[in-house]
Amino acid sequence: MPVGPTTRRRQLGADLRRLRERKGLTLEEAGALVGISKATLSRYERKEGTVKWPAVDALCREYDASDEERESLVALAKGARIQGWWRSLADPIPESMNLMLTLEDEVVSEDHYACMYVPGLLQTRAYAEAVHRASEIRSTEQEIHHMVDIRMRRQELLSRDEPPHIWAVIDEAVIRRVVGGRPVMREQLKHLLELTERPHITVQILPFEAGAHAAAVGSFVVLGGPAPELDVVYVDIIGGGLFMEKPQELARYKMAFEYLRAQAMDIDVSAALLDRAGREL
Repeated sequence: MPVGPTTRRRQLGADLRRLRERKGLTLEEAGALVGISKATLSRYERKEGTVKWPAVDALCREYDASDEERESLVALAKGARIQGWWRSLADPIPESMNLMLTLEDEVVSEDHYACMYVPGLLQTRAYAEAVHRASEIRSTEQEIHHMVDIRMRRQELLSRDEPPHIWAVIDEAVIRRVVGGRPVMREQLKHLLELTERPHITVQILPFEAGAHAAAVGSFVVLGGPAPELDVVYVDIIGGGLFMEKPQELARYKMAFEYLRAQAMDIDVSAALLDRAGREL
């Protein structure tokens, strides 16, 4: 998968922090050396907003970076201009979705645990509309269609020449909960079953009989970047979502997902259950 602007910007932030800490400087000390504020340098390292490449060049010199390191980071700064397809949309989108689209545009893998609904990337349009109507009760029909259009557009990444690998562990409650009526749910389960035939999509069902498990707190997604330090966890909460990228947070959710995969049915048994649940509707 080619390296895009989102990945370049996030890699730049991680490398700037690594070089500063190697030099033993605080944010305030490093910023003072090149004439930028502590807040600005902190924003650079947090991978937020644009970065001026001359500032990156100056920081690298103060950090005693090698010529190769400096040239590499300056190139990252020049190429880190995020212009995703969603930024041309006429209607605004929630900030949490903007960040999700930005990250998802360049992931190499996504590990989903779903306890309420089928993951958005694997939903049919009718199912997605039913979910939005239920969760966004104050939204107009136009707003609902707008959000569903974005979700459908997101799914185009599944058809790329080099798509990310999607691994979904889905609680049995999800496939038993009739969303949008029986015909809609039947279509959704059929679609999910068809998706499992693609080599880059893996679906496991976590059965009721598994009992207590490692993710009782709710649904989450581990967004895998080209390098481990670029991974991010997205956790569903009411009214949006929470993004986390601290090493201890990532480790916790990655371990939880490994436990969930171990507790879930294997791939073939999961497919058989999806087929049976669809025929029972």
